[in-house]
Amino acid sequence: QVQLVESGGGLVQPGGSLRLSCAASGISLSRNAMAWYRQAPGKQRELVASITAGLRTNYADSVKGRFTISRDNAKNTVYLQMNSLKPEDTAVYYCNVAFGERLSWGQGTQVTVSS
Repeated sequence: QVQLVESGGGLVQPGGSLRLSCAASGISLSRNAMAWYRQAPGKQRELVASITAGLRTNYADSVKGRFTISRDNAKNTVYLQMNSLKPEDTAVYYCNVAFGERLSWGQGTQVTVSS
């Protein structure tokens, strides 16, 4: 039974920070490239950041310099450190494998950036 569970979202003010976690069960993430995605109201789901098994990272231009993706294979967990948050970062954030067939999408975690 494969499951990806996102957590760490919440309501923050512009300029604030959040750290999102993606915990996996039923599958080892160690050999998978992983990614964070987000979906804002009225928009399609978009790729935010990815990290390969070799720790190569890539970011959407909109978050480059503000977000950092990382992984802890021992904990079977992927993280997204989000700094200098902007209202346009408001979305539901999801994690999944970055390549190949995606696993079933989890519930995601809501990030709301507002004054």
